[in-house]
Amino acid sequence: MILITGSVQLRPEHREAAFALGIEHSARSRAEPGCIAHNCLVDTENPNRMAFLEEWTDMAAVKAHFAVPASGAFVRELSTLAVGAPEMRIYSAEQVGA
Repeated sequence: MILITGSVQLRPEHREAAFALGIEHSARSRAEPGCIAHNCLVDTENPNRMAFLEEWTDMAAVKAHFAVPASGAFVRELSTLAVGAPEMRIYSAEQVGA
């Protein structure tokens, strides 16, 4: 399984638009082959920080996701609503317990 974590610091005046965009992106991503979970989250300690948590079956599914034109468009549009560029980390993981 592949886990992806990400976050972006939003400009307060664009917070609502950014979260609407993030929720739309997560819903679209969940419909893609290999997507186990894709969630757009609010940082409870910093409401202007959007976080993402994604689970994918394998790296091939992640690469296919990144190749979807809407994924690139999402990152470009989100960047215009943020203080800086989104951050992302990709991990290979296996479940160790129930």
